Amino acid sequence: MYSFLISIVALVLGYLLYGAFVERAFGPDPARRTPAIERADGVDYIVMPTWKVYMIQFLNIAGTGPIFGAIMGAKFGPASYLWIVLGCIFAGAVHDYMCGMLSVRHGGASFPDLVGDYLGKRTQKVMLVFSVVLLLLVGTVFVYSPALILGDIAGDGTRGSIMLWVGIIFVYYLIATLLPIDKVIGKIYPVFAVALLFMAVALMVCLFIKWPSLPEVWDGLGGWSEKAGLKDQPIFPCLFITIACGAISGFHATQSPLMARCMKSEKLGRPIFYGSMITEGLVALVWAAVSSWFFFDGGAAAVGSDTSAAAPTVVTKVSENWLGLTGGILAILGVVAAPITSGDTAFRSARLIIADFVHLPQKAIGRRLTIAVPLFVASAFLLWYNIADANGFNTVWRYFGWSNQALAVFMLWTATAYFVKKKGGLWYLITLLPALFMTAVCVTFILVDKIGFRLPQSLAPWIGLGTFVIFTILFYLWKNSKKNVR
Repeated sequence: MYSFLISIVALVLGYLLYGAFVERAFGPDPARRTPAIERADGVDYIVMPTWKVYMIQFLNIAGTGPIFGAIMGAKFGPASYLWIVLGCIFAGAVHDYMCGMLSVRHGGASFPDLVGDYLGKRTQKVMLVFSVVLLLLVGTVFVYSPALILGDIAGDGTRGSIMLWVGIIFVYYLIATLLPIDKVIGKIYPVFAVALLFMAVALMVCLFIKWPSLPEVWDGLGGWSEKAGLKDQPIFPCLFITIACGAISGFHATQSPLMARCMKSEKLGRPIFYGSMITEGLVALVWAAVSSWFFFDGGAAAVGSDTSAAAPTVVTKVSENWLGLTGGILAILGVVAAPITSGDTAFRSARLIIADFVHLPQKAIGRRLTIAVPLFVASAFLLWYNIADANGFNTVWRYFGWSNQALAVFMLWTATAYFVKKKGGLWYLITLLPALFMTAVCVTFILVDKIGFRLPQSLAPWIGLGTFVIFTILFYLWKNSKKNVR
């Protein structure tokens, strides 16, 4: 429990100290008119109250990510605490802040447009396709997974029951994607965000009361995954792919521009973007601690389960056992409402990314339909494929964890290029170091993991180190070439 407490303090200090440092590096200008004011259209560019923007941003980037990812990552032992804390402060929160603020500075630009401005138009086109496909996968899976749960709760889990809920969720997605952001998302997201935070706080109180014997960082970082039943998954690189939301996630790069279009002042960037990520890290820490109890301190048996239980089962079993009826209700909100609220903003982000690329204003609903309808048709096809051949789609979904972090890599390199071109000095180190690390993680993972090229895992540290060194050299060659051009 002491490692858990120290981690909480570290995250809070990270926001207060390093968050202020990153804000100073970027230099927000309160006098500059934001896109919400400059380009107000009553649909996507709307000034909303700061507290509401913060709540929506938190739920947009969170969903079930800091819950399920932390539960699976807890099997790696106390190393999960270190990654959540260090990853959140020095990588994830920096990633979200820079993406959100660069979007503000570029008129509410979407992630691919930011990439195009700083990494070139060819890279922009690649990221356009990459982002839309990723968002389409997120939206589709977040139709099917909550429909499965609701089918079990409200019916008998038959195909008919599941498809009924699929249809209901699809209708909601279409409405949320098309209507102005303050009409649906602006009204219900804060409620779900409060529920998610209340659930985390309630579990934290239970942890303090129960004070379980959790693994500590000083007990050692190795060997825990084997005890939890994980095989052939070394800490590097698997931990850094498993825990994405709660540490760093490229999906956030597609979401932050949504709120960049609703801020009334650049000074609000730190609490909205950096602060939301720190909040997500706190939620992830709570679930990592709860899951450590579940996997390593007899918690599974205490709640009538076993250590092979899937993440949704861990959520429901622990919540019902620790929090009673209220916990059961909150568990449903956590594993059903949270993915739904990530799914609808995934489709909305995809619509806006495509609209920005083809320069199609979205004020008229007919133009929104022009982009949204093909997206939902494609999603319906993927969903049909999922139901017809679940194993085929699940294989595709296993690549999501890697592609999610790969997206974060491109955002970090984009922010690094911004610092080099606009700021000078050594400010670029703020994003360069996490960019190098996450590049090494993604390259290593796809080379050694069973969904990739399956190279011997003994090579993982050397591949990671080699990637880090090679990209460091490439960066400084590029940086020097830019200096010579000037």
